Amino acid sequence: MIEIVFSDSACGGLKMAMGFGKGPYESGCIGVIVSHEDGSPATEAEIEAARREAEEQARKDWEQAVPMDGRASDVFGFPLALSMGDISEDVPGPQRQRELRRLYDSVFPGEPGRALWTGLEENLKAVRNRAASGEDVRIWYSDNPDELCGLYWFMTQLPGTHGRVWLLKLPDWEVRADGTMAEATGWGEVALGEFGRYLPLQKAAPEIFCRRCAARWKELQEENAPLRAVVNGRLTGVPEDFYDHFIRREIDAEQPVFQEARLIGNLLGKYQLGVGDFWIALRIEEMLRQGRLQAVTEARADEPVYWRTLRK
Repeated sequence: MIEIVFSDSACGGLKMAMGFGKGPYESGCIGVIVSHEDGSPATEAEIEAARREAEEQARKDWEQAVPMDGRASDVFGFPLALSMGDISEDVPGPQRQRELRRLYDSVFPGEPGRALWTGLEENLKAVRNRAASGEDVRIWYSDNPDELCGLYWFMTQLPGTHGRVWLLKLPDWEVRADGTMAEATGWGEVALGEFGRYLPLQKAAPEIFCRRCAARWKELQEENAPLRAVVNGRLTGVPEDFYDHFIRREIDAEQPVFQEARLIGNLLGKYQLGVGDFWIALRIEEMLRQGRLQAVTEARADEPVYWRTLRK
């Protein structure tokens, strides 16, 4: 089975999930970071207590995992961030590479963004060859804009496939065994031991569904909006400032001087927009250029750009 995902975190998680929970649990070296809100250092006792707690949780996760069959080499990631930027290319090429570099530079300036491109062309070629030989394909997706765009785009890459196509959509919400409700905005947020639990939800993709997804992607390519979002359950093109209202709302709730990283974390956690820190950082840069915000401090060279302090 060929496994298809659309983010780096989902790709890494699914690869690790292939062997997670198989055999007895072996204690590893678990590192923890303990901090206090007032900035005072944690004591050795506090650090050790946190380490033991993390170790116990890791053991429970291993023992309660639903192991998956398959190999890490069956997992192929296409973290193309297709909800953002120009999508006129049928096969991702220079235009998509430039867009990924623009997004990457919004957080790590000066880097060429190769980490987001390395292996993509080889992955697509390998998937096409294996699918053409008759292997089944399973697509992991959700209503996250990048994953839904990924699904639609991938359907345009399937002609010549001789195996079956399976769909596995992440539920919008679910009630866990402990009575709590869980929501995830994409497969990258799923714990290693949880991937296998979702396998009963997979279903075969009818040919008409595959064709409709591919046709919808062609429509989105013709529109070629600067951004795509899920509005009323439908993937549609929107202006690049579509999420700015949420950003401004969180800025208004901050003190005159605030930490940008905390703002971004609060925003993504509260609104579950389905976009990552790259796009939010890019929009905040635009607000800085417009003079709506001012940088008070700058991040170190080895830190993300948004590890800085801003003033309204």
